[in-house]
Amino acid sequence: MNADEQKLFPGSYFISNVIDAAEVKAQMSRRIVTVYLMRAAMAGFLIGVFYLANYAVISAFSAIDPDLTGVGKFVGAIVFGFALVFIYFSKSELLTSNMMITTITVYFKRMRVRRAALIMTLSWFGNFLGGVLVALLVKGSSVLDGATGEAVMHSIDTKLGYLDSASGVMDLLVRAIFCNFLINIAMLLVYNGFVKSEGVKVVAMNVAVMLFAFLGFEHSVANTVFFTTVGIGNGIAIWPAIGNVCIALIGNFIGGGLLIGWYYAFINDPMRHLGNESSISAPASESMEG
Repeated sequence: MNADEQKLFPGSYFISNVIDAAEVKAQMSRRIVTVYLMRAAMAGFLIGVFYLANYAVISAFSAIDPDLTGVGKFVGAIVFGFALVFIYFSKSELLTSNMMITTITVYFKRMRVRRAALIMTLSWFGNFLGGVLVALLVKGSSVLDGATGEAVMHSIDTKLGYLDSASGVMDLLVRAIFCNFLINIAMLLVYNGFVKSEGVKVVAMNVAVMLFAFLGFEHSVANTVFFTTVGIGNGIAIWPAIGNVCIALIGNFIGGGLLIGWYYAFINDPMRHLGNESSISAPASESMEG
């Protein structure tokens, strides 16, 4: 891509970084599946720990004064916001960011749909396994006793309550769209090359997750881990929980895979808009097709 095209398509560096990241994921999903699952499990474990911390903070503020519950939700959301930071810097694998990465890579024909589907399936399953480990550890502790447990159960009732009506389902879907839009716009800032400071990257990731937590948006992986933790410890209505996760998955893919992934792939595709060749729109390599 020449200098003039670089000005027309400033996101080309972002696209190249994403495709490079996708190539590593494709190789791992083909050659060292167990390691990939372990990296995904770590992401699920981190999500579980930080999500529980969020509710512990909320309950702590409420215990001081019920009028401080809103403050507790804000501070708890900030604490939870660091989950994505820890996942990114520990090189763990999170499904919702992989939705964006695989969509972009499939768009530029650097990965087949079946490989993208496998990566996302392995990501979710690994995230779930991490959640199971959190659930088993929590079951043997007093983490969910008292006010924290009450806050958690109130949240569970709210999340499962979305399935009670068509308007609730739509509400859940929209919240899931917003959720992964925020997460992946933060990851765009991390990958685009314009943000050089690691501190700014940390802030971007934290703010994105803080907003989705504080505003009550719905994250399929967080909900999977959350429902697993509560279900193993106290029991849960299984089908509403599964329904919640399925709808959240769809919304998350729309928000991260389409509104960020497909959108930024489309507007940074010189081949489509100018009709000329570009390194980011070359045919898929053999190593990425499997």
